[in-house]
Amino acid sequence: MVSLHTSPLTSPGSGDAGGMNIVVLHLCEALAALGHSVEILTRRQSERDPQWAEVRRSSAENQRISVRYVTAGPAKMLAKSQQDAHTKAFERALLELGKQRPDGGAPYDVLHSHHWMSGIAAAPVARAWNVPHVQSYHSIAALPGAPLVDGEPPESPDRNAGERHLAQVSDLLIAISHAEAATIAGLGADPARVAVVSPGVDTELFRPSSDPVDTDPGFVLVAARLQPLKGIDLAVEALAGVPESIRPRLVVAGDVSDDFADYRRHLAELVARYDMAEDVHFIGPRTRHELAELLREARLCLIPSHSETFGLIALEAAASGTPVVAAAAGGLREAVADGVSGLLVPERDPGAWAAAITRLLTDPELEAGLRRRARPWAQGFSWPRAARQHADLYAKTILQTPSRE
Repeated sequence: MVSLHTSPLTSPGSGDAGGMNIVVLHLCEALAALGHSVEILTRRQSERDPQWAEVRRSSAENQRISVRYVTAGPAKMLAKSQQDAHTKAFERALLELGKQRPDGGAPYDVLHSHHWMSGIAAAPVARAWNVPHVQSYHSIAALPGAPLVDGEPPESPDRNAGERHLAQVSDLLIAISHAEAATIAGLGADPARVAVVSPGVDTELFRPSSDPVDTDPGFVLVAARLQPLKGIDLAVEALAGVPESIRPRLVVAGDVSDDFADYRRHLAELVARYDMAEDVHFIGPRTRHELAELLREARLCLIPSHSETFGLIALEAAASGTPVVAAAAGGLREAVADGVSGLLVPERDPGAWAAAITRLLTDPELEAGLRRRARPWAQGFSWPRAARQHADLYAKTILQTPSRE
């Protein structure tokens, strides 16, 4: 089976730790290991990007992963708010791939889109080629009229309409959690066309430290983009409520885009207000290997997001043997096993978060138990399993997709 995975936002492997492109790349690698040939189509973001590059090749000629960089808008990084203007150009680039075949037919068996902009570009192409269109959202915008997180800019009307359209026209919708599946159903999708496949985690890269973790006082980690949805302000306020005698440092690893520059300034003001300049460190984006090292060394991983479709960082922390303190929101209820891999906090009250963090810092038996149980929990989520489920769903959808000729 040959499948095309479209992702116009950023190149595979780039972006913040635990982001969408890591999920795409791991999934494609696992599909290739099962014997499938996979091509990832992404928007050219630099003049240095080649037209085509091979990522992996197996011993069989037709079992490989390749990346095709296409021109759709300027060849540079774009802010999130500027990207949806180029979906039509992305669609035209896809159609050109079909024209390269002598018969003008589909060069792929399945088109699997990641994020709504990819879907808007790929869905009409799949229909023209008479192949199934599979959609994964990875994140879904707030519906019109729904309250926004303070400081979160409203999504474009195109996104709200686009996500609803894709829910109704895609042949298959793959959700990363049951929480996301419920949201997709709310967009008008036929529940029979919605499947849930949880992600895997790289348990070789993310593994416990062979050395004792520094508990005097050590540091806690937040790994996320610097935007209001991720709730990093709550992490700062929670640490301010931890007794100073036991308070660990807070390390924040993540990038900030032009869309959220105001939020980065708000966080700096919050740190100054609590006189925590010596306790809070913003270290910017980190590579996957650097993130793995940080997770091994951290006492806790905090995930204070307002919402997550899943929360891959929770599995990466668990695989590292690091307990998680996370918001009981969305897919985090599925990514974190409360009392096994970490603690879920139902309230967004900084006092409740400070109490949960303090409880772990002052109860060695509880902390040690979570460290011991976290990795086995994470090992239940594997990329080979996820790939097999995807491949089975692709095959079933191919058989069920009616001819549109």
